[in-house]
Amino acid sequence: MTRVSVIPILCLSLGLTAPALAKSPIAEVICEPTGRLHDKLKRQFRSERVASGVRGPEQVMEVWSSERGDWTMVVTYATGTSCIVAMGQNWLTHAAETPARG
Repeated sequence: MTRVSVIPILCLSLGLTAPALAKSPIAEVICEPTGRLHDKLKRQFRSERVASGVRGPEQVMEVWSSERGDWTMVVTYATGTSCIVAMGQNWLTHAAETPARG
């Protein structure tokens, strides 16, 4: 391997590891039985499910949002467990003129 071909690989490697060093709003993934997690999102965070989609035969992705604009992304598994995988602020809903149906 020549020196020229090593540089792009090195840059790519460093670029892929950089996001792992970024600070996450949640320290680790939080998983609970689906009913309990949904109840917590409704009561503690005052959130409602605003979007969902099938990710695979045994997973559904959900986005929960509050009136303040806080949002939570949840993966719900067919096993009855749901996990919070991301959280953030300033959720905006964009309505399409002709929504796509999958």
